[in-house]
Amino acid sequence: MLANMVSSLIKEEAIVTTRAKAKAAQPLAEKMVTRARSGSLAARRRAISILRDETAVKKLFDEIGPRFTDRPGGYTRILKMARPRRGDGAELARLAFLDEEGAPAPADDNKAKKAAPEKESK
Repeated sequence: MLANMVSSLIKEEAIVTTRAKAKAAQPLAEKMVTRARSGSLAARRRAISILRDETAVKKLFDEIGPRFTDRPGGYTRILKMARPRRGDGAELARLAFLDEEGAPAPADDNKAKKAAPEKESK
């Protein structure tokens, strides 16, 4: 489950999940970025063996790893969502990579747009 979550995080650069799952996936995501920073063949093979998704590993080593070469750690951030999940009341969180300035990557969620429909003004 954690490998699939980290693969989705790498592909989308931000995922919404429960806080517990986000806290569990964060250390694995950080380790994958640390491996990608080295860029060695051994690190790439190790990442493939853990994530089992070659497209995610390619993006990790080509785009995400080089983005954090000057940063010593803390590549991801967990942000609490305002409302709990509707079905079971679980606390939701957004796990996202940081951008170059150190802020979480901007949200590109269509779910957020659908959840809060705009009011028509008369």
